[in-house]
Formats: sequence, structure tokens, C-alpha cells
Amino acid sequence: MILIGIGSNLAGGRFGGPREVCEEALRRLERGGVEVTARSRWYRTAPVPVSEQPWFVNAVVAVATSLGPAGLLEELHRIEAEFGRIRKVRNEARVLDLDLLAYGGLVRTGPAGPELPHPRLHERAFVLLPLRDVAPGWRHPATGETLEALIARLPPGQAAEPADPA
Repeated sequence: MILIGIGSNLAGGRFGGPREVCEEALRRLERGGVEVTARSRWYRTAPVPVSEQPWFVNAVVAVATSLGPAGLLEELHRIEAEFGRIRKVRNEARVLDLDLLAYGGLVRTGPAGPELPHPRLHERAFVLLPLRDVAPGWRHPATGETLEALIARLPPGQAAEPADPA
């Protein structure tokens, strides 16, 4: 299963607010040869680390694509750039954030390509809670830990709630 995290906490000009930005980004993924096969609910999440910036809208999607990990990450960065994303400071407010979370069971570290699974996904409620909507039986490819075990070990202080009633 290929998993992508999506988030926004800034309006995207002509694209609208953060949720509309994320929805448009999903449409652009589809046009780029990346089929969204499942999507979580939208979540409203506090910034990590805690800061004064606006809360985020986040989701996780499962996708199918013929792109390899590096090609997919390049496509994600291309879409971010279309929305005006410029990477300057880690954890800054942003109009769009697309993260390659996992690419099947692939485990990869070092400079040879995207690190997989995403090196901080196990520390982030804004990833793990939406991931549970998409793949409740998912296990971390490197550690074998269940999603529920990872959620139980989340650091305190990460607010994440469904944006819409169930």
C-alpha cells in the first residue's frame, strides 16, 4: 500500500482555504497518474511542534501508481510548487504539504532516495489517526508495530479531531 499524507494550514489564493487546497491537490494527483484508491476523513490538527500558526487540515490517502518512490516524491513536490510551496524552514506554516509516508513494505534509509517509511510518521497524530481510517490493520514496515500500538505511544499534546461529524 502506497500512502501519502496531505495537509494545509494557509489559504491558497485562488484555490480557497486549506481544505479546498487539499481537495484540489488530490485532483492534481489524479491528473499526474496517481490514482487515489482510499481517503481518510479530514482532520483538524494542531501544528507540531506547538506554535501560534493556524491549525491544519490533514488527511491520508492510499494511492496506486506506476511511479517508483523517487518519481512519486518528485510528483508530490511538483504539485506543492504549483500551490506556491517554497521549503524554507522546517515545520513552517504552508499552503500545501504532501508527504510520501510509505511505499508498500519498502524500508529505505540514507541518501539513495526518499527515506521510507517517512522517518517521523510514528510520532504524529495528524498522520496516524487519518491512517487508521484508510488502513486500520497497517503495520510499520521497519518495526512491525501495529497502528494501534503507534497511536498509543504518541507524544502528548497533539490535538487532532475529525473535521466533520461521522
